[in-house]
Amino acid sequence: MVRDKLRLKHYSLRTEQAYVDWIKRYILFHGKRHPRDMGVKDIEAFLTHLAVERSVSASTQNQAKSALLYLYSEVLEIELPWLDNVTQANVSKRLPVVLSVSEVQSVLAGLSGMHALIAALLYGGGLRLMEAVRLRVKDVDFELREIMVREGKGFKDRVTMLPESAVSGLKNHLARVKMLHEEDLAASFGEVYLPFALDKKYPNAGREWGWQYVFPSRQLSVDPRSGKTRRHHMDEKGVQRAMKQAVFAAGITKLATPHTLRHSFATHLLQSGYDIRTVQELLGHSDVSTTMIYTYVLNRGGKGVVSPLDQIGI
Repeated sequence: MVRDKLRLKHYSLRTEQAYVDWIKRYILFHGKRHPRDMGVKDIEAFLTHLAVERSVSASTQNQAKSALLYLYSEVLEIELPWLDNVTQANVSKRLPVVLSVSEVQSVLAGLSGMHALIAALLYGGGLRLMEAVRLRVKDVDFELREIMVREGKGFKDRVTMLPESAVSGLKNHLARVKMLHEEDLAASFGEVYLPFALDKKYPNAGREWGWQYVFPSRQLSVDPRSGKTRRHHMDEKGVQRAMKQAVFAAGITKLATPHTLRHSFATHLLQSGYDIRTVQELLGHSDVSTTMIYTYVLNRGGKGVVSPLDQIGI
C-alpha cells in the first residue's frame, strides 16, 4: 500500500526505499503491531528512541518522522494530532567544506573519464551529484551554454550554466554514448526510464536519443519497478570513490566530497563579486538565507579581524 501510494505521487525510488525501511523499523520496534492499532504515543516513543538511544542526527529523525506521517495521513488516512512529546535530535550547525581554487584544480587533475566530466559540472555549474548523473541529453544546450536541471531538490527545475571548458570533452563523450545507444537499439534494447508514466503516453520516447542519460551505466540492468531491462544512469558511488582518491592524492586533508565542489562553486562566485541572488538562482535555493551560509568565507578567517599576533609583527 505504501509503495503504491508513493508511486502514484511519483516519489523517487530512493524515497520509496527510505520510507518503507522506516515504517518497517517502526513496526518491529513495537513488536510487529499493525500501525492501525498504534497512534501518537507510539510514534513519539519511536522517534524519541532514535534520538536518545540511537543518537541519530536531526535530519535522520526528521526523515523517519516524514515516513510515519506519510503512512498515517496518505496510506491509512488517519489524522494525527501534532507530535509535541518527541525528544528532538540535536541540530548541529555546520559550515560547508570549501576548497580553494588551487585545491579544486588539483582534485580535477586527479580525475579522468566520466568522473572528471561530472566533477567539472559540479564545480562549473553548481549541480548536485544526483542532478549530474540523472542528466538527460536533451537538457544540455551547447548553443546557449546552458544545463536544464529537471526535478532537482524539492521537485524544482532550474537553469544553470554549461562551462565553456567542459564543452569539448562533453561533446566527445556524448559521441561515444550515442554509439553505445545505437548498439543497444540494434540488440533490441536502448530504452531508458521515463518519469511520470511518459512511456505510456509516448511509447517510443524511451528509445529516443534525447531522453538517454548523459552518463549511462556500463551494464544493462533490470528496472525493479517495471521489470524491463534498461541502461540506467551510472552509479554515483563510483564518483564518490574517485573523488575520495583524488583528494587523497592531492594531499588535501579537508573532508571533501563531490558536494564540496558545489559548495566551492557558490563560494568562488561570491568571491568574484557576483550577486548573491544570482548565485541563489543558479543553486536552486528557495530562500536566500540558505545561500548566505557561503558568505562566511568572504570575511577571511576570524570574520575579517586581523590577529593581534600579526599586528605586532613577530
